[in-house]
Order: sequence, then structure tokens, then C-alpha cells
Amino acid sequence: MAGRPRRPLSAGGIFGHNAFMKIASFNINGTNARLPRLLEWLDAYKPDVACLQEIKMQTENFPVETLKDAGYHCLVHGQKGFNGVAILSREPAVETRRGLPGDETDEQSRYLEADVAGVRVASIYLPNGNPQPGPKFDYKLAWMARLQAHAQNLLAGGGAVVLAGDYNVIPNDDDVWRPEAMANDALMQPESRAAYRALLWQGWTDALRAVHPGGQVWTYWDYQAGAWARNHGFRIDHLLLSPAAADRLVDAGVDTAVRGAEKASDHAPVWVTLR
Repeated sequence: MAGRPRRPLSAGGIFGHNAFMKIASFNINGTNARLPRLLEWLDAYKPDVACLQEIKMQTENFPVETLKDAGYHCLVHGQKGFNGVAILSREPAVETRRGLPGDETDEQSRYLEADVAGVRVASIYLPNGNPQPGPKFDYKLAWMARLQAHAQNLLAGGGAVVLAGDYNVIPNDDDVWRPEAMANDALMQPESRAAYRALLWQGWTDALRAVHPGGQVWTYWDYQAGAWARNHGFRIDHLLLSPAAADRLVDAGVDTAVRGAEKASDHAPVWVTLR
């Protein structure tokens, strides 16, 4: 886990002869509120691809030109006021799917997928599911079942795929500062964890867990109860790699220091570097 800027492994990034690719995921918790923080992070940490969640605005209002000036192309699947995902990339990306298949009545903007530099990348904002039990938790589990079905189809293609995002699942007890504190939360229910494990059993690699097998790596700190100052965090932002992507895994971590900035998101960016 890194608290300082990690520069690309080669000066050329995905354009250079030493081809390394840094793919990141960042729940920014509102584009209007966090745009200065987003631009600072992009400039300091320089991901080749950045999957954003909770952009909380309609597609047409996303600051495409501002991000273009920062060196990024944008694909956006927005929604007024909440949810919303985007994929920023230094190299132009080709959109392959907008919205998760399996429920034509689902109007929430939570899934966006694209091909960029030979890798299929998805930006995922999985439902929170609270309060549980109830319809919101039922929606969460149904959404995860749809994700499992689509992920299986992506694996069948055999290519390099990265499913990046805020999964709203704490997979293990060592992924939270104190398990008892979250025991009744939808993020830690047995059904939520079982659905996440079902994804892994398909053949996906949890990049952060692979690089940091001992756990104790946080990606989220609540705004309440001094969670950031006390390091009372947990891990809900994940990067799942297909076998072809996992074979190219170099490193993975969290840009922890970003969470400490003024008016920061309650999430820190997570990233993976692939050959």
C-alpha cells in the first residue's frame, strides 16, 4: 500500500516501448465536489486508465473538456444526483457495454465497460444494500448475480479483463478495522461475501489481496466518528483480474494519502500495474 505518488514504471506508459499499464479505480463521491482533488490525483499519480464511481451527475454535464486538458479521454454513464460511472484513459477507449445485462428495467447507472490498449476494463459501482434485510439488499444480491453471469461471459473470451470499482463488499474479517463494527451492515453479510467469492471462484484474481495477502489494507474511511484520523477503515474497492490479466500483474496498491486531502472523497484510489 502506498501513501505517496507512484510514477509509471516507464516514462512512456502504455505508449512507450516498455509497456506497463496502470489501471485505477476511484469512487470520487461527487464530481462537482471533488473535481480539484480528481485533477490533483491524475496529475500526481498518472494512471493510464481511471475508472470512476459515484460521479453523481448526468452524462452531458461531466467535465469532459477539463479532463481532456488534463490528458484524458472520457467515457461516461451518468445519472442525475447519484450513482454514475466513468472511464478516463490516456489512449482513446472503445465502449463495449453501458449498463449491466440481465434486467432491462434497471435504470441505475452502475456499469460501464470499454476496450483500451488491449485490455477490457469495467467501471463498477455495486449497490450498497443497506438497510438489510429489505428491498435494497435484495437488489444488491440480484445485481451481483447479474454481474456473475456477465463476468463468466467475459472470462470465456480469454482476454485480459479488469473489473474495477466500488463493490460495496468487505470480503474478509481482515479487510475491516474491527469486524464487530460492521457485523450488521450489508457490506459484510454472509450473502454479500458469498456472492463475491462466487466471482473469485470463476477464476478472477483479487489484485490487492494477491499483492497484500495479510489484509489490513483499507480503501474507505467514513466521514463520521473520526474514522480517517483513527485509521478505522475497510476495503470495499476491488480490482478483479481475468487469468490473462493476472499473468501480467506487477503490483497493486492504494493511494492512501489522497484520502487525507481537504474535502477529499471518503474513498482512496486503488490501482494495479500490468505488464
